[in-house]
Order: sequence, then C-alpha cells, then structure tokens
Amino acid sequence: MIAEIISIGDELASGERLDTNSQWLSQRLGELGVKVVYHTTVADDLPANLDVFRRALQRADLVVTTGGLGPTADDLTRDALAAVLGVELVLDSAALEHIRSLFARHNRPMPERNRLQALFPAGSRKIDNPAGTAPGIDLLFPRPGQTDSRLFALPGVPAEMREMWAGSVAPAVAAMLPEPRVIRHRRIKCFGAGESQVEQMLPDLIRRGREPSVGITVHEATITLRITAAGPTAAACQAAIAPTEETIREALGVLVFGTEDDELEDVVVRLLGEQRRTVASIEWGTRGRLARWLARAAGEDACFAGGVTIASVAAAERILAAAGPAPPAGGAEFAERLAIGCRRVFQTDYALAAGPFPHVDPTAGAPIAPSDPLEKKPGASESTSGASGPAEFHFALASAEGTTVRSSTLAHHPAIWEPRAAKQALNLLRLALERQS
Repeated sequence: MIAEIISIGDELASGERLDTNSQWLSQRLGELGVKVVYHTTVADDLPANLDVFRRALQRADLVVTTGGLGPTADDLTRDALAAVLGVELVLDSAALEHIRSLFARHNRPMPERNRLQALFPAGSRKIDNPAGTAPGIDLLFPRPGQTDSRLFALPGVPAEMREMWAGSVAPAVAAMLPEPRVIRHRRIKCFGAGESQVEQMLPDLIRRGREPSVGITVHEATITLRITAAGPTAAACQAAIAPTEETIREALGVLVFGTEDDELEDVVVRLLGEQRRTVASIEWGTRGRLARWLARAAGEDACFAGGVTIASVAAAERILAAAGPAPPAGGAEFAERLAIGCRRVFQTDYALAAGPFPHVDPTAGAPIAPSDPLEKKPGASESTSGASGPAEFHFALASAEGTTVRSSTLAHHPAIWEPRAAKQALNLLRLALERQS
C-alpha cells in the first residue's frame, strides 16, 4: 500500500506557513507500515484541487488531505471531492447539529455559512471532530482494474487533525492492511568526510532495492545515514536494522559520532560529563557557534565554562597575553596561542579555538581575499600568506597534554563555512575524549 498526503491552503503554497501536518502524518503512517510516496501542496484554487485530487486518487491506495474544510469561500475541499467523484453534496443532519451545539456552548448564534461544513459528497462518511466545527470526510474512489483508493480529508488545524487521526483514521487505516506491518528507522550520524566519500565506503548499502534500505543525506557537513526496515513488529524491524548498523560502524569507524537526534556538541558534553572534564571556547569567524552549541547541550552542567567570540586582534589581546609571547600574524600558531590562552583564562581541562577565516587579516581585521574563494580568478592569492592555493582555516585544542592544531581548506559554498569549521573544532575534541574513554 502506498500513500499520498495533500496539504491545502494558499498560506502553505506561498510559503507563508510551514507545513508540519505532512511531516507528522508521514511519521504516523510509517508507524502503521504504510509507505508515503508523495507529498503534494496545493493552493485554494478549485481547478488545481481537482487536478491534484484526481492524480492522487489514481496513483495512491491511500490519500490523506488536510485543510480546506472551513466555512469560508476559499475552503474548497468538499466541492472538489464531490466534483471528482461526480456526485452531489448532501447535508448530514448529525454533523449540522454538532456544529450548532458548539456555537450554543459558547452562547453564539451559528453563522449560516457554517452550514456548509455539514455538506458531504454523496456516499462518503463523516469523520467526527470532537473539538471543532469541521468534520472530516472518508470516501472511496473506484479505480477500474485496481482496488478502490480511500481518501481521508481532515481539517488543517493541527490539534483537531491529530485528535481525529488517533480516534478515527488510524484504526481505519490499520484495518485496511492485510497483515500487521510497521516501518522503523534508525539514523546514524557521521562527521569528517564528504557525502560521496561516505557513499564509496558503503558501496553496497546505498543501492536501490536493498532491504533494509539505507539513505544518505547531508546538512551543514553532518552526514546522516537512515536505515529503514519494514516488518510485522517493531522488534522485527530493529532486528533487521541491527546488522546493517554494525556494518556501517565497522566501515566508517570514528566518522560515526552518534545516532538519532545527536549533534556533535551533545556527544562532546556527554563525554565531558562522564570524564568529569571541562571545556571553554574562543572563536573568530564562526560567530559564536561553538559557544552557543556547547551551552545548549550542557544546559546547567558545569562542563562548559564559557566561550569568547572575537573579531579583531585588539579583542583577542587579553586572551593572547595569557598564552605567553605574541604570536605571529596568523596561521596555525595563532590558533594554537588562542587555545592556550583561552584554557588558562577559563582554567579548564580543554579549550577550543577556531579561526580566523583567511579572508580576515588577524593583524588588522581587514578583508584580504574575496568572501568566496571559489570565485577567484586562476592564480589569484587566496591564503593569508599571499601564496597561491586554497584558503585555509585553522583550529586548535589545548589540554594539559599539549596543543593540537589542524587546518582545513575552505571549499564548497560559503554558507557552510561557519558550521563546518565549528564542527571540525568540536570533532577534534570529540576524538580526543573518545581516546580517553
């Protein structure tokens, strides 16, 4: 069985409001073992609604819609469904009485337009809405040579939609399935390699048609591998997922840092807590990402002592003074001295330093290279030293055992420079902590 979810409304199609209903419904359908293949968003336009409904009912076994069931002129779902089925709209007296009772409960007369909400395509069934005036619609659409497609139309108000799903729609969908079946996912989080490199390290796992399937996505340099399995029970799905997860961990090694909603900072904070260690941060170019992320993950935990964000050498002088003699103008030793000074000032076990980016001169804070090195002409200087070559970013980790400095090329789109740079610094600390475990 495959499903399609249709979200209806000008505010969704225009981007003025985020469609969270489709995400929620996809998750619930997956829990029942129904594969969602299509998400469609359509404006409050009758011809567009007719086209979308016809296509969905032809290609999907199950269609769930949200929105367009209100009493106003732009609420077109019931009209569109009746037209697609080629039937009239008929009044449901029980639905009308329920709507009237809701208004009476608040000592208000029912506007005549709300009568429209008690109209249903002939042959359809009403889905009760205990909390609102918009009942849902349950109908069958005949498909010659195939089983009928079933459509559930629900209101767009999330609270009402979710209550109606749990009370009426989910049991109806479960009853449609020939046998119990669920779908479960497992997300493996990785950092330290690009998407194509990770895929090469897992050549057989990403192929189409594999069971369980493995999908790969990237967001701000974090790679997520999602393992998906279907089975009669959640336990059966987990049993099917486990060998694939083990294979991923063996193939990727230290690239794997967590699972599900883990971010690098969450793992770092957990390891710091387990080892009773502390960290502070200083950053130039990442605009406080290290401090924000670590503060969020740590909460009230004292493992994160604090962070400093700087934008010029003048602002860094106090930190640098704690590190001893003045450092050179830029490069690896500059990052090293920042980390050492930060650790001494905050009196922590570890200190992370990030930056500055190469397009900022550490001695003057003046731009010396384009904001996007990828746009430079061949042969143009891209580094702080003036030498030809890719621009480099330096980050460092200071501890009682010494200081580790790393450099990274600023490649890809400038939009990911900051998060990638901050994550590289965090990952340096994560790997050091894991070696201590």
